[in-house]
Amino acid sequence: MINSSLKTLAQMLANKEISSVELTQTFLNRIDAYNPVINAYIALDHEKTLAQAKAADVRIAAGNATPLTGIPIAQKDIFCAEGWKTTCGSKMLENFIAPYDAHVITQFDHAGAVNLGKTNMDEFAMGSSNETSYFGGVKNPWDFTRVPGGSSGGSAAAVAARLCAAATGTDTGGSIRQPASLCGFTGLKPTYGVVSRYGMIAFASSLDQAGPMAKSAEDCALMMNVMAGFDERDSTSLNRDKEDYTRDLNKPLQGLRVGLPKEFFADGLDAGVATVIEDAIAEYKKLGAEIVEISLPNTSLSIPVYYVLAPAEASSNLSRYDGVRYGHRASEYTDLMDMYCKSRAEGFGAEVKRRILIGTYVLSAGYYDAYYLKAQQIRRLIAQDFEEAFKKCDVIMGPAAPSTAFKAGEKVDDPVAMYLQDIYTISTNLAGLPGMSVPAGFATSTDGKSLPVGLQIIGNYFDEARMLNVAHQYQQVTDWHAQAPTLDKPEGSA
Repeated sequence: MINSSLKTLAQMLANKEISSVELTQTFLNRIDAYNPVINAYIALDHEKTLAQAKAADVRIAAGNATPLTGIPIAQKDIFCAEGWKTTCGSKMLENFIAPYDAHVITQFDHAGAVNLGKTNMDEFAMGSSNETSYFGGVKNPWDFTRVPGGSSGGSAAAVAARLCAAATGTDTGGSIRQPASLCGFTGLKPTYGVVSRYGMIAFASSLDQAGPMAKSAEDCALMMNVMAGFDERDSTSLNRDKEDYTRDLNKPLQGLRVGLPKEFFADGLDAGVATVIEDAIAEYKKLGAEIVEISLPNTSLSIPVYYVLAPAEASSNLSRYDGVRYGHRASEYTDLMDMYCKSRAEGFGAEVKRRILIGTYVLSAGYYDAYYLKAQQIRRLIAQDFEEAFKKCDVIMGPAAPSTAFKAGEKVDDPVAMYLQDIYTISTNLAGLPGMSVPAGFATSTDGKSLPVGLQIIGNYFDEARMLNVAHQYQQVTDWHAQAPTLDKPEGSA
């Protein structure tokens, strides 16, 4: 049952083979058993969760169910949920109880889904390994000595370990797709503006985007049907007609033009990962796809551009945490300025402080034109690279991450090495394009461990339905997405 698709679970609920309470309790039991080891969840409330499940059963019995009614979903702790502790993985918000629901939470509530709890994450979504969380790192279910990726590492581990039926995540520079690759499941970052950011704690407002994290493309399509939609409370939300993201899942791929950027297969890509991606491309050829070589010449600039723009926006967004209105306040201080300084010094972790300092620097007088303005100009060039590429192809493919999951602590003291984990994903955020990661196989690490590898699929604006079709057809002829780690005897457990 824990390995069943969302569609299968919905059918089981509709046929009274199982109740939402029973299904939810099954996942809660797994969370109780494995979360002390994996650390995927940082806020749980069994009473609230089971109350939602009981309400879902009533709704199903009344014949008012939607495809996700009664399905237990994990929510990344970046989304405000009324009455739930919402920390964003930071000491700054350690005791913050959200007074309202994020749009994404509201959408799942309207659909009748069950909130299993809030998942761990890199502090304020700043990280690629889930090691910057104030509440401790998350372990990769495939190997507890390794990271699950970040910043959506808690959601990633929960999906991979089957501690939920599906989960939400956010992607600012790859934070859905990179952990999806490292943990072996399907994750989708939609076009910027398709999913409302209202109630989603801001990191970099022009880059942040919420998306689904689930076992398969079909599951992600069902979640997108719930998550997407216009929200007037978010000025960046796009007023578009609702669409059914499952509509094209079964279309054949004959004639599909797949672009392979030569920059994605250059130095820095692990040889084992490259082999897995090449095998996946070969499978697409069998499905009728045509392979086209393309170039994204400014890809190498995406990392420096991102680490100017994202910290600049973060320094502005995080200025609201001053110890006055909400969040951590220092217990001892001499005056107002001292309270500001001590509260922020105590409340933020090292990576958050690093990015605030960088952001403040690039926005300061004398440096704005040299750094921030220049980064915005290059951002436009990166978007133009994609515009040119999509004249030759329908989708772009390549690796989602340059390597398999690395050891915890391996890159924590080398920020540049950590930042390079997002080399293949950041450019899509800078351009506002949709991208996803699909399980494509396993590669052997240097110490002999077989670990998941994700194939990245990038689409043109609002092309999520086609991307999901491309992923779904691949998942009809492969079973990588159905692979799950064995957790019967977790290392480190009592």
